[in-house]
Amino acid sequence: MNYNLYLSALLMAATCCSMVMTYLSWKRRELPIAISYGLGMLAGSFYTFGYAFEIVSTTLDHIRFWLRVEYIGIPFGSVIWIIMVLQYTGRQSLVHRRLITLLLIIPTLTITAHYTNEWHHWYYKSVTLNWSEGFPLVSLVKGPLYVVHVAYSYILFALGTALMFQMYLRANSRMKKQIALMIIGSWGPYGFTLVYLSGVIYMPIDISPFGFVFSGFFYLWGIYQFNMLRLAPLALQKVFESMQDAVIIFDLDNNLTSFNQSAKGIVEGLHKKHIGLPAFQVFTRYPTLLERIIQGPTVDSKIQISGQADAKFYNIHMSAVNDTNQKPVGKMLLLSDVTEMVRSEKKLLENSRQLKELNAFKDRMFNVVAHDIRDPLAVLTNLMELMEEELQTCGESHEEILQEMGQQIQNTFTLVESLLDWFRGQREGMVFHPVALNLSNVVEVNMNLLQIRSARKGIRIRSDIPLGSIVYADKEMLHLVLRNLLSNALKFTESGGIIQLQAERVEGKMIVSIIDTGEGVSADLTDSLFQEAYSITSEGTDGERGFGLGLTLCREFVRLNGGEIWFDSTPAQGSTFFFSIPTPPKATHFMASTEGRG
Repeated sequence: MNYNLYLSALLMAATCCSMVMTYLSWKRRELPIAISYGLGMLAGSFYTFGYAFEIVSTTLDHIRFWLRVEYIGIPFGSVIWIIMVLQYTGRQSLVHRRLITLLLIIPTLTITAHYTNEWHHWYYKSVTLNWSEGFPLVSLVKGPLYVVHVAYSYILFALGTALMFQMYLRANSRMKKQIALMIIGSWGPYGFTLVYLSGVIYMPIDISPFGFVFSGFFYLWGIYQFNMLRLAPLALQKVFESMQDAVIIFDLDNNLTSFNQSAKGIVEGLHKKHIGLPAFQVFTRYPTLLERIIQGPTVDSKIQISGQADAKFYNIHMSAVNDTNQKPVGKMLLLSDVTEMVRSEKKLLENSRQLKELNAFKDRMFNVVAHDIRDPLAVLTNLMELMEEELQTCGESHEEILQEMGQQIQNTFTLVESLLDWFRGQREGMVFHPVALNLSNVVEVNMNLLQIRSARKGIRIRSDIPLGSIVYADKEMLHLVLRNLLSNALKFTESGGIIQLQAERVEGKMIVSIIDTGEGVSADLTDSLFQEAYSITSEGTDGERGFGLGLTLCREFVRLNGGEIWFDSTPAQGSTFFFSIPTPPKATHFMASTEGRG
């Protein structure tokens, strides 16, 4: 039996080896380098498969046919190989459509020239049979285009080898083993071809295809022992199929190896062209992530990876990826979106804060009830004392006192009923029900409540608010604000003084002012007058109780209605308290002449 049959069987085995490598690459096709490596193995399989049948063919026509099969892969092998080297050495960004197009010009010319050689004989000058070995072998006289093809292939091989050797010199000891296997494996087809073409050793057959057997051995060793071409990232196998979170894989030198689709939605601009690049180039805009990548295994919760105000929150888990022998082969960055959980926690905290505020509000409401009811009850007490004195003097009429007492009792009863109704509506919290109110009527009601007290001190209260001045506010809140401000003005105004109320409409709001001729606000109280924590009380001009919770409640009620409150005061000359209140929307802008009474 001629030895060509044994060589054919060996070449078929090499073809099977190449096809296995192509299959492994297809399974890892999410990696660009796996695609280029797989195409290279596929191109080599055409060469070995065709040559396996060429050396057992018996006619020149059969040999020409199998040569055409071989040349499906031969011209493109070097181009695919240099692309793979660029990706392997971290130059993925250079692999773009324009470069690939330029690299394919010579291979396209080569395969065209080979398939049309019988027309021009520029690739092979002659093709004949040689029976010197006892079986037919093709004898080829190379033409100029064949020389171009060979020169081009070895130029690319020299360039790729130089890039890998440069990478070898810069790499650490662990990476040197991987790169060395890559270089040795690459020398298989090119080295065998160089020996055959040089004629240094007589070779009746072309030994170039057997170089793929040599390469296949070293490539398989590198892939399964060192994960050389990053074709088997273990982290991707475990989590990519079911993981909804972002997963980003790095090698031990912090070069980007792979990422899933979710990662592209989180890291802006992340693209396959970044694979093979160092992390500091890819994540320049994400210093928080870059710090974790360089730091190594770590776990952080509720981190914002960008500086934007509305940026999402993530749990960051940086862990090591080990191979089956528990040796570290890379790193895995896992990003879990916990924005909704953070927002829910904030909402719970906000609800807790609101509950505390409601509890504090309840306490304040007891104070405001006492504040509003105290004055009428004090007047009733004074009237009762006066009646007792008058009853001791016989013969005098008490009709006027009895009428005043009856009117004051009725006002107090109406006030209490109104407050109780409002409290029932506030059980769910500090809500308000704005309606259109006639401001002049509301002022009139509260002036009547304080009429006896103002008369007793000899203070005149005057309203210059135009009739028909409509505001849009919660009825009871507006009453409480006016009552508190008028009451405080009475307390700090000397007998014979004047309190004046005015209102002016400005840009959709009514500015109400209460002007008194009292003693003014002292400088040491100016900054703390509306503070909620303010608890110091001052006596009025007749010994009345001074500032307390009334003004803090006024501030809160005015703000709830969409307004603001402030004051202007000159010691010993008087004060002016201002507050703004919205006017009704157009849809509710109507005369409310009776609103505000009672």
